Amino acid sequence: MFDPAVSVGVLHAGALSGEQQAAVEWCEAVAPFVERVALSEVAAGTADLDRYDVCWWHRDAPLDEIDGALDEAARALRAYVEDGGGLLVSLRALSAVVDIGIEPVAPDTTGREELSEPTGYLLKSIYADKPAFAPFEALRVHTCEPGTEVAYARYEHVLPERGEALAATVRGGMDHAHQLALFSWAVGAGSVIGAGSALSFSGPADGDCASNRSRLVASLLSALADGDRFGVSDPRSVRGLTAMRDRLSEDPLRPQYHITPPANWLNDPNGIIEHDGRYHVFYQYNPGGSMHGTIHWGHAVSDDLVHWADEPVALTPSPDGPDRDGCWSGCAVENDGRATVFYTGGRGMQQLPCRADAVDSDLREWEKDPRNPVIEEVPENVVGSEHWEAEFRDHCIWFADGLWHHLIGSGLRDVGGAVFYYTSTDLREWEYVGPLLVGDGETGGMWECPELLELGERDLLHVSNYEDVLYFLGEFTESEFRAEERGLLDHGDLYAPQSLFGDDRYVLWGWIPELRDERAQWDAGWSGTLSLPRELTVENGRLHQRPAPELEALRRSHARHIDLAVENGSRTLDVRGRAIEIAATVHADASEAGIGVFESPDGVERTRIGIENDRVIVHRESSSLAADSVDHRELPLTDIERPLDLRVFLDGSVLEVFVNERRCLSTRVYPTRPDSDGLSVYAHEGSARVEELDIWTLGSAWEGTNPGESTPEHAGQ
Repeated sequence: MFDPAVSVGVLHAGALSGEQQAAVEWCEAVAPFVERVALSEVAAGTADLDRYDVCWWHRDAPLDEIDGALDEAARALRAYVEDGGGLLVSLRALSAVVDIGIEPVAPDTTGREELSEPTGYLLKSIYADKPAFAPFEALRVHTCEPGTEVAYARYEHVLPERGEALAATVRGGMDHAHQLALFSWAVGAGSVIGAGSALSFSGPADGDCASNRSRLVASLLSALADGDRFGVSDPRSVRGLTAMRDRLSEDPLRPQYHITPPANWLNDPNGIIEHDGRYHVFYQYNPGGSMHGTIHWGHAVSDDLVHWADEPVALTPSPDGPDRDGCWSGCAVENDGRATVFYTGGRGMQQLPCRADAVDSDLREWEKDPRNPVIEEVPENVVGSEHWEAEFRDHCIWFADGLWHHLIGSGLRDVGGAVFYYTSTDLREWEYVGPLLVGDGETGGMWECPELLELGERDLLHVSNYEDVLYFLGEFTESEFRAEERGLLDHGDLYAPQSLFGDDRYVLWGWIPELRDERAQWDAGWSGTLSLPRELTVENGRLHQRPAPELEALRRSHARHIDLAVENGSRTLDVRGRAIEIAATVHADASEAGIGVFESPDGVERTRIGIENDRVIVHRESSSLAADSVDHRELPLTDIERPLDLRVFLDGSVLEVFVNERRCLSTRVYPTRPDSDGLSVYAHEGSARVEELDIWTLGSAWEGTNPGESTPEHAGQ
């Protein structure tokens, strides 16, 4: 279990508790060399920590019961780690990372709990190959028996500023991804591991939980002694993010040319801006894992809107600030050559607008306004919820006619969703004007992520209502928006979009969430992707959406077919792959005709993009062997001319369909078989003719993560 040469110093303050005594006796029974080291000796300088390859402090009582010994010992412990030592702090000792100077943010949830079911650690998949986790074949490792009373220290609503989450909590068969309990820190030449829960040595000494506990703690101590860096040296740096992205690059369901998180969780696009000739897309990011919560701002940058690189995490919640519980969605503006972002800060039951200004031209460093929140009161009658006193969030800001204009998403009680309108002369003092637009019962009770775009002939206002992205075409006047028509921006699963204005056009991205369950997302190690950038225009009074032309730079191999016909059957195409673009002009005279994608050779897994009279339907009932049943997605063809011009983009588990540059449908599918990468055209009860069919394999948007290119066997005519 241990290398014969490993020496362990077991730290303690004062007399040992029963739990500590049991832990020491376990360690003495399994480790080759163990000594007990009093913190008072460390503080006095009479303990030589360099004698030990690793030190372990296991404590079940609060740290504030220690009589000053930790304050005096902290400097020596930090120096020991910086010089290459390894330190394991478990249960309530996890909080000592603040006192020792390793981490400024303390665990926010501490106490004692009696376990009603087997409890343990929910390991992160991106670190499953680390030596400390090697003894376990599964990600869910129960280490405490039911009926055990155990102390704990966890990060649940906040995250450490410098550490990397390695595991959350599992209770019985249920994942508790927000109860983060296992962390790593790189400190100088050494490492620190914190294991804050589900480690009781005073309980039964045999059984599966006891065996798992013994293997886990022994592996953690051994790995620390060997100098293994568990996570990455700085999980919010470019180097750390790149390392995480590389570890996930072989996942066949992970998109390769869409904007994705390096690992963990992504949702809404934020703060999209062109600055100093580069494109910046920020997004909602949770470094703690592939679940929503503890929201930071992730950051990607591009020179061409196509190829992207990870940048350091931009905004981090401040433990003592109005954004303690999250830096949520917002926007970016340029003010006298300097980039400024406005975002929603959350703390307790309040969410209010906050501001931060860029410190550098690369938009890596941000200075939060000390006067945050910049708007302290919400309008009257704002809808609330069990989570928030007032639902008041997300920002759209622009400058026109000598004023800054500011939209915030919300809702009015017993009325409907609403967009509130503010103005300012200096981006600091905001005057409330009134509701810009208020919905009705049919458009939802709360509107998020509002955005107003001037599209030449007409103005477009879009909002997200928890289910759909609604758009309104009309006219923006001095203080209100006069809506003339409304529709859905996307007929699939796109949400919370935001746009970039430049070169006399709007380019929009949206969040395409996962449709698989939370357990599958945790096991994958990542969640969420942004859509492809799409151009928005109004032509002849109608909204048009088309893929940004820059995406053509991703094209690699190409196959072309002319007048491809099929009747009452299916015809397999000569290209395979999961990173594909298809352009097709389709004449359909059948009950259903269309394109099959993500197909296995035997057709067991297959997604159909079917044209059925007055609609396009993405049939997903056979898309994945992992799903029992999945709803289809429909796009109406009302007012759409025939034949249909389809642009289809496939990317890992993402499917985006553009019809006649008018309507879009974005969704997700999860084929399980490695050979589910085929394409076909088909017709049921009739015939179809594909007048022109072009298929390209596409490269990766991320340096060093190319999924490989499929080469057509031939280009048919």
